[in-house]
Amino acid sequence: MDRSSHPRSRRIAPVIAVAAAAALTLAGCSSSSGGKKSEEGGANASAGKATTPRMTVAFVTHAPSGDTFWDIVRKGAEAAAAKDNIKLDYTSDPNAGNQATLVQNAIDKKVDGIAVTLAKPDALKSVLAKAEGSKIPVVGLNSGVSDWKKLGLLEFFGQDETVAGEALGNRLNQVGSKTAVCVIHEQGNIGLTQRCDGVKKTFSGKLETVFVNGTDQPSVKSTIIAKLKQDSAIDHVITLGAQTALTAVQAVSEGGSKAKVATFDLNKDLTGAISKGSIEFAVDQQPYLQGYLAVDALWLYKNNGNYSGGGQQPVLTGPAFVDKSNVASVAKFAANGTR
Repeated sequence: MDRSSHPRSRRIAPVIAVAAAAALTLAGCSSSSGGKKSEEGGANASAGKATTPRMTVAFVTHAPSGDTFWDIVRKGAEAAAAKDNIKLDYTSDPNAGNQATLVQNAIDKKVDGIAVTLAKPDALKSVLAKAEGSKIPVVGLNSGVSDWKKLGLLEFFGQDETVAGEALGNRLNQVGSKTAVCVIHEQGNIGLTQRCDGVKKTFSGKLETVFVNGTDQPSVKSTIIAKLKQDSAIDHVITLGAQTALTAVQAVSEGGSKAKVATFDLNKDLTGAISKGSIEFAVDQQPYLQGYLAVDALWLYKNNGNYSGGGQQPVLTGPAFVDKSNVASVAKFAANGTR
C-alpha cells in the first residue's frame, strides 16, 4: 500500500465507529473447514448489496483444518463481502511459510486488498513488504496486534492478547485459584504465547505452561490428564481455544480431578458447557466481528479513504467475559455460528 496516500492522524479514532458501517445482520454461508482455497463468499446475497464496482479481497489466515473458531471468522468476512459487492478469496494454512506463499499468490493476482492474520509475523515480513510495494492495502486481524504497524499494515482488528491474558489472570485471583496450567495448542503462535504470558503477569498463584498439538485432540486429552495426575494441586486448566477447552473438560473428568476449566474463545458447544457449568468462563474476542470489519475496512478504504484508529491504534474486539450470568444472551448467536 502507498503510505503517502493516507497520512496518519494524531487523533485516535473511536474504536469501531468507522469500520462498523452496517449492522451485522447478513451472516454468510456456513463455512467448511479451514484450508479450502479461493472460494467466493456470499454470492447469493440479494439485499443490502453495495452498488460500488466489484472488488476482490484475499483473506489469508493461519487456520488449521477443522477449527470451528475460524468458521466464525470466515462467516463474518463472507457477510461483509456479500454486502460490499466483494469477491472474497479465502485461503488458509497453519504453516507460516505456506501462508506467506498464499499472500504472494494474492499479490500476483493483483487483488484490491488483503486481510491477513499474523500468528508468526516474522515469516510474513518479506511478502507484506511486496504487497506494500505493489500498492495493495493490507489489514490485519486476530493475531499480530504488536506487529501490524511495523509491518506496514493499514489497520488491525482483534484483541490485545496480553491484555486479555491479564484480565483472565485477575479473574483467577477473584475466584481464589492457587495453581493453574495454561495449555498452548499451537507452538510458535505469538498470540497464544502472549495470552499465557498475560495470565502470568497478573495471576498471584502458580502457573505452568504446557504445549500440546491442537490438531490431535486425543493427544491433548492424554497430556492434560497426565499433568493433572502429576500435580493434584492444579485447580484450574486454562485453554486458549474452544475445542481444546471441551477436550480439557473430558480430561478433568477422566483424570478424576476437581480442577475447573476456563478458556479463551467461544463456539456453540462451549456456550452450552458454560450453561451447564462444566466450563467456568470464557474470554470472548468476537471472531465474527474480526472477519466482518477486516473486509469492510478494505471496502471503506477503497471507496471512501477511511481507515480506523488513524493508522495508529487497533480496533479492539475483546476481551469480554462470558459466564453463567450472561451466557444466555450470547448462546442464541453462537447457535447460528456467529459467536
